[in-house]
Amino acid sequence: MAMSHIERAVASIQDKPVDRLSVYPIACGVNRRLLSTPTSYSEWANDPRKFAEAAIAGFKYFDWDWYFGLMDLSVMAGDVGAGVRFDEQNTPFVVDPLIKNPEDYEKLKIPDVHKGRCGVILEGTKMFAERLGKEIITSGFIEGPLLALTQTAGAEKVFMDMYNHRTAVHAALKSFTTFDEDFAKAFGQTPAPGLCWDYLWGSYSCLGDEQYEEFEGKYARGLNKLTADVGKAFCIHNCADLPHLDTQIKAFKPVIYSMAYYPLIPGSPSPKEAIMKGYADGTLLAGNIDPQAFVRSTPEKIEKTTINLIQEVKTALCAKGLHSRYVIASGCEVPPALSTKLENIKTVIDTTKKYGQITC
Repeated sequence: MAMSHIERAVASIQDKPVDRLSVYPIACGVNRRLLSTPTSYSEWANDPRKFAEAAIAGFKYFDWDWYFGLMDLSVMAGDVGAGVRFDEQNTPFVVDPLIKNPEDYEKLKIPDVHKGRCGVILEGTKMFAERLGKEIITSGFIEGPLLALTQTAGAEKVFMDMYNHRTAVHAALKSFTTFDEDFAKAFGQTPAPGLCWDYLWGSYSCLGDEQYEEFEGKYARGLNKLTADVGKAFCIHNCADLPHLDTQIKAFKPVIYSMAYYPLIPGSPSPKEAIMKGYADGTLLAGNIDPQAFVRSTPEKIEKTTINLIQEVKTALCAKGLHSRYVIASGCEVPPALSTKLENIKTVIDTTKKYGQITC
């Protein structure tokens, strides 16, 4: 019997039998192309109504099972004062870091989260969650403190200053943790049932276990608890090549963990490996179609990619005695550029509907 989107999603979280695997290519900014009035990325990212209406239009057109309100990773940096470049039709990025010397780490001033682009996200999330809440499970999206700091100062500078100016870096991380606390509490006032944290730097290509615990883990633990305290399901997105799965899944215990796979990088965990090593035992995993495939592939090729992922996931789930704890998804956001092929997004969803039935 066919399930509703919410029935399927809830069953997947609980690892109960489903009519098929759930699916969500992480299409966010690209949805603006479905609005009746031509809308640039800059307009979408600065107008809560357009931010919400694009999400609603995306669901109506693609018919996915989930949605989270990712904008881009320069939001918090821009709101504290870093210079952000907005291209008309693509992701904005920081061009003028706010932190230029060690003293600047301790001068951060935390803005009102209801203003700036944080305010756009909060109001837009409230709007799309209200409109889509009876159809699918939705989630807000928030940058972790270390990610926000690297966007504000530049990643290379922050990683160098972890050794040369450790105390100053921690002062900034404490400020961004306060910023995140305010942001998470504000998300608690929206009807979206989930809150997804981007803990990007939990990657062995950047930080070892001790360094990650020092510079994000100890701050993240309080934020993870706060997420539950404000009534939201705690989720993580991490598109790193070598993610800290033991920390971010087994220790942090998110409800959903969105991840990527880099087949050319030794040690990057494939869907099969992640499932067989027990990371799906208590967490719903999501991933990991290459986002660039939505630009470069033909519908026929992305259909084959999706079928292969479905088969790999179903085989591994059955081998582990699991029923449904995997979302067919992209490893990171579908590129919001005009070159992204909307038919490729639709193909992933339609292919999952056709081949995603799982019986062990």
